[in-house]
Amino acid sequence: MTLHIFNPEHDTALASGLANFTAPHAARQLRHDLGFLPAFWAERGDMILVDDVERAERSWQKLSFRAATLFGREHLRQVMPEFVHSRRQLHIAPGSNIAPWGWNAALKAQLLRRGISERLLPTDDQIDTIRHFSHRRQAATLLPMLRAEGTVGESFACHDFGEVTILLQQHQRLVLKAPWSSSGRGLRFVSASDSLLSSTYLSGWFRNIVDSQGCVMAEPYYNKVKDFGMEFYSDGNGTITYLGLSLFHTQNGAYTGNLLATETKKRCLITRYIPDSLLDVVRERICRFLAAAFGRIYRGPFGIDMMVVSAHPSPITHHPSSITHHPSPFMLHPCVEINLRRTMGHVALALSPTDDDVMGVMRIEYTDNNYRLKINRL
Repeated sequence: MTLHIFNPEHDTALASGLANFTAPHAARQLRHDLGFLPAFWAERGDMILVDDVERAERSWQKLSFRAATLFGREHLRQVMPEFVHSRRQLHIAPGSNIAPWGWNAALKAQLLRRGISERLLPTDDQIDTIRHFSHRRQAATLLPMLRAEGTVGESFACHDFGEVTILLQQHQRLVLKAPWSSSGRGLRFVSASDSLLSSTYLSGWFRNIVDSQGCVMAEPYYNKVKDFGMEFYSDGNGTITYLGLSLFHTQNGAYTGNLLATETKKRCLITRYIPDSLLDVVRERICRFLAAAFGRIYRGPFGIDMMVVSAHPSPITHHPSSITHHPSPFMLHPCVEINLRRTMGHVALALSPTDDDVMGVMRIEYTDNNYRLKINRL
């Protein structure tokens, strides 16, 4: 038996590093409204921790029926998962598994308070390791290993604003990122001519991130053409398995939705921009290098965010070291970040159709003070 938990506050909790952590209101509501999500990959006999059992059952019945009708996911309609309330004491049999969206110190503390045996939970050292490998510095470490003809990408750890100024002289435009932050947050865009450089607001943000998280990651700004990612699973025994592509949309860096399609269809869409062989090379290297890095330490799903970028940037962003001359109009940034947790891409894989002629879209919408998962056929 596995106890599944949707804890979307994970990234923010990880950034804090605290066991006694209070999630922001938006994250708490997201967890309340969409706590049923693990039902899409749970197996018969599993349990799912939710804040509202009746709401979870209604949402699951509606969406499982819709997924079966639209995308041929008939097996989803045939199972009613067991939803259990997050406020009650939990009695889990020895040998059971616990599979959250992501592991952090705050979740471990919550489960201990609910009566879960510490033997079923990761050790503090394991959680520290997950936090370590979730730092954006790990993406910077992985990037050189993924370098191949047709790829681009650099990332630098900055400890003072002077380092940012030097990088701006080289690249003209940068994206500054907090080492740990949730999707779309903890980002700042700056250019060499930007008045923000001298603003108290930006310098205050920079100092606060350095003081609390040790550094700020700086990356050249690229002209993004398309967001996508690759989803994986680490078995904890040294093997990493590729699960599929994730084609998603963002707005101001924040997730807005996923394409639902077969792997064949998604691959065709991406290879309009970059060679099929390059996807294979990057996928194989990720499995090999990350198996060596944390394949025997971390057990669970994870994702690598990537993007297709223009190989011919506008004059303001051009610098020889950021994008070199390339015969194709597009290049691949193979590691924008590593998400050492489950992602919405994994949710999309669980919902995607099995017919190449069928496509859909999955979105999270906020209406009437509630978050809702919407799936529609294209």
